[in-house]
Amino acid sequence: MSMQAHSQPATRLKNAAATRDAILEAARQRFLLESYDNVGLRDIAGDAGVDVALVGRYFGGKEKLFEEVLGKCEVDLVPADIGADELPAFLAKLFMDQDQAERRQHIEQLLIVLRSAGSPSAGQIVRDALRQDILGPLTERLTGDNAETRASLAMGVLMGATVIRTIMSVGPMCNDKCTFIEERLARLFEAALSPR
Repeated sequence: MSMQAHSQPATRLKNAAATRDAILEAARQRFLLESYDNVGLRDIAGDAGVDVALVGRYFGGKEKLFEEVLGKCEVDLVPADIGADELPAFLAKLFMDQDQAERRQHIEQLLIVLRSAGSPSAGQIVRDALRQDILGPLTERLTGDNAETRASLAMGVLMGATVIRTIMSVGPMCNDKCTFIEERLARLFEAALSPR
């Protein structure tokens, strides 16, 4: 009898985790296709096959759920062992060397950001996530004046090039083997990040 009581909570935890994951995935899919303002919790709950009250129970509301969706796709953009002088070449190579799964994840994350960045409710969440996950770590690597501005310029180059390559599929930018693109991007990143 004590074994039954012991196994029961594990089953509940597993179901709770599965339910939470289903809600999170349903939300990710909704935010991928529609802006934050057009997505309703009832729609997410319906897609996940759960009662809408469970969304609130697991995530507390739409803003927290959106934050979680942005955080779930989080990728360590620049590993800790990459120094400031290596950043331009690293960022150019990062842009060129993404495999299909990684590229798809970045595309989806970027689409979620772009679709909801203009929302009065979600815009600040998007800005905070970009600052925390990309801009902050990049700024910390830089020395000299205007580090945050320089990091912002580099982020603009990376995001713009990614939009051209992935969302708009502009032919030459989709060529993974083009050393010309990688070399030019490295120069753009170098100019953006340079303290001079």
